Amino acid sequence: MLKTGCVYWVSDYSTDLLSLLQQPRRQVQRDVIETIMKKKPYLDNHGKALPYPWLINTMLCLVGGSQMLRLRFWSRHPHHAAERTLRDILTISRNTVYGKEHHFDIILSATNADDLFRLYRQYVPVNDSFETLRPYVERCKHGEENILFPGKPDMYATTSGTTSEPKWIPMTHKYLKDVYGKMSHIWTWNFVKHRNRIFGGHIFPIVGKEVEGYAPDGTLFGSVSGVLVRDIPPIIKKHYVAPASVMSIADYNARNYTLMRLAMQHRDVTLWATANPSTILELMRTVDEHANELIEDIGRGSLSYDFDISPHIREELQPYMSPRPERAEELRQILREKGRLLPKDYWPWLQYLSTWKCGNTKIYMNKYMDAFDWDKTYYQELGYIATECRFGFALDDTNESVLFPQFHYYEFVEESELDSPDKHFLQLDELQQGKRYCAYVTTYSGLYRYNMNDLVEVGGRYYNTPTVHMVSKVNGIVSMTGEKLYEPQFIQAVHEAEEETGIKTKFFVGFADVKESLYHFYYEFEDENIGQKEADEFTKVVDKHLQAINIEYESKRASFRLHAPQAHILLNNAYARFKAACLRDGFRDGQFKFNLLMQDEKRRNKFSLIERLETGMDRVASSIIEQANIIDNRMEQRRIEREKRAIARKNRRQERQSKHKERK
Repeated sequence: MLKTGCVYWVSDYSTDLLSLLQQPRRQVQRDVIETIMKKKPYLDNHGKALPYPWLINTMLCLVGGSQMLRLRFWSRHPHHAAERTLRDILTISRNTVYGKEHHFDIILSATNADDLFRLYRQYVPVNDSFETLRPYVERCKHGEENILFPGKPDMYATTSGTTSEPKWIPMTHKYLKDVYGKMSHIWTWNFVKHRNRIFGGHIFPIVGKEVEGYAPDGTLFGSVSGVLVRDIPPIIKKHYVAPASVMSIADYNARNYTLMRLAMQHRDVTLWATANPSTILELMRTVDEHANELIEDIGRGSLSYDFDISPHIREELQPYMSPRPERAEELRQILREKGRLLPKDYWPWLQYLSTWKCGNTKIYMNKYMDAFDWDKTYYQELGYIATECRFGFALDDTNESVLFPQFHYYEFVEESELDSPDKHFLQLDELQQGKRYCAYVTTYSGLYRYNMNDLVEVGGRYYNTPTVHMVSKVNGIVSMTGEKLYEPQFIQAVHEAEEETGIKTKFFVGFADVKESLYHFYYEFEDENIGQKEADEFTKVVDKHLQAINIEYESKRASFRLHAPQAHILLNNAYARFKAACLRDGFRDGQFKFNLLMQDEKRRNKFSLIERLETGMDRVASSIIEQANIIDNRMEQRRIEREKRAIARKNRRQERQSKHKERK
């Protein structure tokens, strides 16, 4: 078995073979053996044992173990890894348009690491936003080759924004294979390491839509996670609860219902993975609202026609929905006894929950902690990943992401220098524990010195490489009068106000009003009877705690440069309403995330539309919004039908012309 693993590793990674086959190898082999040989039965709530998937575990451990070998080696030598990675990226792209414009040949003439980094900073400017790279990407989209990297991209990953055009992040074949693919091997290996019976049941990873559309030159754009799922081995794919086509369902509520319809029919779900914990809350809310419908569909082997799902997707899903009356009766019994369906009850074998746990996502995860059996379910931070770059994963339960030095070139700027015109850029190995930095990245897919706009904090080290966790987006820092109010400070103040007053929130968000020099705080309270007077008092407590947390905020409030914040009450399910509105405006579901503290009039206007009014018009407002949504959906459906008819007419016309030519 070990020989097989070594042969695979040697054949795939011949570079630096002698240096890599050092001491770390034995530890990796030991981990592989221990993981594979762990055969302790995993029992559900009824004492039934989950099968042991030895074949899949062996495969994942061998493939993932080889990647862990490389990670451990390069984590011991981050400075050398940085030089090697940067030199490799520049060498590959030296003859591209971007490489020639920014003198990659001169940079590569450096004979040592320090000179290489110095010349790179000298000749290649910082890309503080995607807009500086957009002209190059536009040329790629229209079919030009060798612009940012050799050849053309395999695909584009797109991100949506409310204040700017979507970002089109190119993904090269090398990046998808050598970065995303190999990091995914480590990710799955880590599942088996912590819970070796993961693949003894069904898994429920929520990924994006593989194909969203096509660039002008025909290159697809969509979700990287969707593309990776497309290419996984069938032996693993068969454990998925749902096919990828589910993510093609356009209607947001219909997609959520279908996901839970397919997942809940299985009692043996062992893994649930999704980036944003808000998705977990939304799917749980779907179960609460449609529990009886879900049970009936599972029993009959059907999919409710109350939801807008296209016929061809229904047809594709039919093989996954055989009648399961026994499972339906089991769920019905749980509902009768407990009054609610929760994951810990309908998935008694759930071993692993992987999602974001850091930054502003904490406000969501705190709301579902009672829904899981944490004695059985391993709860792990997903890791520091973004559309632009997959930095690394959390390998344990510390919430710290291990940065992979062999896949990207990193630069960092200390938090105190963010406003400085002459920033001092640090290498990965120069970061200090406990300090916060803004991250910049250079990738194999054409991002050079790209500002991620992420504030990360160093928590520890993995060998000699720092580990980090996400704090907030840098634009989650608002400073109208010099107060420099951070998103985590706002979150902390609201939580402390909840403890002091006993008033609980379901959701909250803050906006800076530059014209009036004040903040607008929007709340959705758990108690729907809370009125404006109570909300105003709650906001006074939030304001008090903000002054205690942030000395500059206190100073600006004391000098009246910053006025008292104003309170607004949101309608029920405010977050879901806001998200639905954003999706209608073009957001991709898989990329939906936003700050809880920001200066953004466009987003503030969206929340103003779902604000609860004290005049008793909240029902009217809600009705208007719902009717508007219905009208929007109808108009979109009519547009689609018109396009279909137009295509049909074109096909008929072409067919007639073809027959006419044949007669002649």
